[in-house]
Amino acid sequence: MPIITLQYEDLESLTKADKDTIIDRVPMIGADIERIEKEAIDIEFFPDRPDLYSVEGVARAMRGFMNIETGLCQYEVTPSGVHIELEEGIKDVRPVIGCAIVRGINFTSSSIKSLMDLQEDLHWGLGRNRKKVSIGVHDMTNLKPPFKYQAVSPDFEFVPLDFTEPMTMDEILEKHPKGVRFANILEGMEKYPLITDSEGNVLSFPPIINGTLTRVEESTTDLFVDVTGLGDAVYTALSIVVSALAERGGKIESVKVVYPDGTEKVTPDMTPRTLKVPRSDIDSLIGIELTDDEIVNELKRMRFDANVLEDGEMFEISVPTYRADILHNYDIVEDIAIGYGFDKIKSEFPKSATIGCAHPISITRGIMREIMVSLGYSEVMPFTLTSQKVHFEWMNREETDDVTFVLHPISEDQTMVRTTILPNLIEIFSLNQHHELPQRLFEVGEVVVNSKNRLHLAAASIHAQANFTEIREVLDAVMRERDIEYEVIVSDDPAFIEGRRADILVNGEKVGMMGELYPEVIINFGLGQPIVGFEIDLTE
Repeated sequence: MPIITLQYEDLESLTKADKDTIIDRVPMIGADIERIEKEAIDIEFFPDRPDLYSVEGVARAMRGFMNIETGLCQYEVTPSGVHIELEEGIKDVRPVIGCAIVRGINFTSSSIKSLMDLQEDLHWGLGRNRKKVSIGVHDMTNLKPPFKYQAVSPDFEFVPLDFTEPMTMDEILEKHPKGVRFANILEGMEKYPLITDSEGNVLSFPPIINGTLTRVEESTTDLFVDVTGLGDAVYTALSIVVSALAERGGKIESVKVVYPDGTEKVTPDMTPRTLKVPRSDIDSLIGIELTDDEIVNELKRMRFDANVLEDGEMFEISVPTYRADILHNYDIVEDIAIGYGFDKIKSEFPKSATIGCAHPISITRGIMREIMVSLGYSEVMPFTLTSQKVHFEWMNREETDDVTFVLHPISEDQTMVRTTILPNLIEIFSLNQHHELPQRLFEVGEVVVNSKNRLHLAAASIHAQANFTEIREVLDAVMRERDIEYEVIVSDDPAFIEGRRADILVNGEKVGMMGELYPEVIINFGLGQPIVGFEIDLTE
């Protein structure tokens, strides 16, 4: 689940409340406080609430929850007179695009960081690592509308962000860190997507990298936002981004998308959608009877608009476009319960009682968590589904025959059940490059080998001085705390550097491996700092 860093100064300014009150109340909207620092707080939100992936979104929600400002947020959208033309060939490459212009923004270093963090978290949450959705934000100072969205040859050249010399698009996929990281999205395509202005200046090579010409800085006041992808999630992501910028005082302007057949679509469309929820659903799911006024008030606290229909038997609710999680009436009922307060709902003892005890695996997990946290590592819980590309190819390992595959995968990113945990930890490093180093992560979790579950512990550390000695000391501490005798021998695992890798043996049997990650592995994940790690099988 995404962890969002919120600066107190920003949070208090946007919420219009003091930080202590916000910290006290924010868990009640469905969030876990990870850590409280002197200048900021880290909060973990559920993946189904991408509108809370920024300080602006959290402030908007908290203003309602704390009765500072309730009801639907109305974001005015005025026509910009700008349009973007789609060429015929783009429909076979990356067909869906939504755009907007936001003017009059007063950026600071923290608000730029908030925007970049929101962009990356949406890439992960809504975008499935940019495949379904990718977002570009551009300083409009040097741009000349109208814009063009086209499919071009891979030998097209431009200067990508963070580079100073022109590169072909193929070179970007081979050499640029972002290109290496996301090249798989464009694998097998004969042409690549590109957004340019009327003078041929490159805005974006979606879903890979922006052009250097449109870099956003503190002096930027007007932004052009493009969101490309494969479906309607594009428009949801656009609504989330522009509404966050509007919370900063930005003025939203629409952009006309002109399709090859001459049809047009105006984006963003911030018109709320309407749902009708029967009172019977509300009463039965929450388990208590609320009055009409209570239901309407709680919905407004959760930033909806609501009216009572048909003598209180039906409620008409306006849902903002940035709420990607509202898929069913049950989602509305859940928000009513959150607004009312779970702490106010009387608890009841179950009608049957049982006596239980902790499972040995749970006990082992708990002990390992305590050890790793005491060593300065943070626990993560990544998905157990992964892909051969991440699990084997990016780790420089040969595919093994002990893998359990998903029969009907819905995504290229989730085709198999993991057999090791370490690739998941490195993936998380790649998603958190905007956070400061060092980063030290661990997981005690299950893998599936030869169709059988096994319990593994994996840990990894990334920073400029990461080395074999560091990870050996961590492993020593873990084994000492568990009173386990072990030895190490030379390893041939290609994921690690030769001479700086070892297999871990207990009672003469191999139970894991450790070492410094091979540079090619680090680059495959789009990273640029040394990484060390170990993984051991705890099953026995």
